[in-house]
Amino acid sequence: MAKITLELPDELLQQLTAVGDRLPELLALSLRQPAIPANFYRYILDFISQNPTPEQIAAFKPTDEMQERLQLLLARSKTGNLTSIEQAELDEYEHIEHLIILLKTNNLQALLNAS
Repeated sequence: MAKITLELPDELLQQLTAVGDRLPELLALSLRQPAIPANFYRYILDFISQNPTPEQIAAFKPTDEMQERLQLLLARSKTGNLTSIEQAELDEYEHIEHLIILLKTNNLQALLNAS
């Protein structure tokens, strides 16, 4: 097992001491966090779970917060300044965008049939 030496503020040291033997487990869990904040997933799932109309699906778009974060990641990607964590986040945004495009594409047929 590897050993790591860290310089920590006293307050953080007290918190780490309190978790004791669970520290490796907590560190491992913190590294497995989703690439995108849970509230972003919740926003999309809440929308889909409301059984939206074809018009609502066509009008669906990300929140301003999601759009701003995506723009920041894209800008950092263009300049080659993305961290590996940010790259994973950007990849996840692209995956979600693909799913939304599929949802809207399937929805297009419903809109055309309704006309």
